Amino acid sequence: MGLNEFFEGLTGLLIFSIPIVWIVMHYAYRDRKASGFTEAESRQLQELLDIADSMADRIKNLESILDAEVPEWRSQHDKT
Repeated sequence: MGLNEFFEGLTGLLIFSIPIVWIVMHYAYRDRKASGFTEAESRQLQELLDIADSMADRIKNLESILDAEVPEWRSQHDKT
């Protein structure tokens, strides 16, 4: 294999790989930009959603305990 064949192979590889990489990077950037959040903001939002889910589970558990211990607590504390 000569040096000329090596550069022809390398040129062919670059001709086909650069557009593919560009397309992938283009759409990845576009999708990230479309969300309106930076990566840090997205991570923080996910953490807040996880905390909210955890709190909802805790409230559900506390309500089930209250339902078992004090069956009429809802009628005493519901405003609606």
